[in-house]
Amino acid sequence: METEVISAVSAGGADFSLWGLFKSADWVVKTVMAILVIASVWSWAVIIDKSLTFGRLKSKSNKFEDQFWSGKPLDELYRKTRDRQDHPMARVFAAAMEEWGKTKGGGRSDVLAISARDRIDKILNVSVARELEKAEANLGVLATVGSAAPFVGLLGTVWGIMNAFQAIALTKDTNLAVVAPGIAEALFATALGLLAAIPAVVGYNRYSSALNSFAVRLQGFADEFSAILSGQLDERAR
Repeated sequence: METEVISAVSAGGADFSLWGLFKSADWVVKTVMAILVIASVWSWAVIIDKSLTFGRLKSKSNKFEDQFWSGKPLDELYRKTRDRQDHPMARVFAAAMEEWGKTKGGGRSDVLAISARDRIDKILNVSVARELEKAEANLGVLATVGSAAPFVGLLGTVWGIMNAFQAIALTKDTNLAVVAPGIAEALFATALGLLAAIPAVVGYNRYSSALNSFAVRLQGFADEFSAILSGQLDERAR
């Protein structure tokens, strides 16, 4: 590291462009910068993916609920959506309808009705949990980047400041030209850490809220559907 510091100090004119700062930094700061750039790109990819995903979920759920509450028979809706289960609400509906189909020849006793109701409730709950787990995928990336990136950037900051002090010790000169390269790369690492962390934190908060809203909506649909099937089971048991 001392050789790099000496060469940076002895250079006639330092390049303070972003690429110049990266090239003049030592391997530790370069590694920190590379990690932060990769983390930023990754978090932006997740943010864009989640934006598209939750947009599709909202649109398709609205369309499905309109069909569900249109008053048409559930069997007819199931036949239409059985081969087009391209969103969570349709898959939850199909899973319950499959179990519902198995209960049609099960007799009329109260015991069988209670057993069928319990099975349908369990299938609905498992299906909802599975769909929410899929929707939550990669949100942990945003949480990790948002919490870790500032500290990774701080490592580059500390290392850059150390380079600046080493330059002072080697040249025995406190001129600004001596310490500027180290301080510049330190602040650059700090900026990269913040640029990676801020969008990740904002994206995580936004899509965690969107996930919670969709979870309430999906669970509400499952509860209403369960109540409809339970009522039909009660009528059949009479």
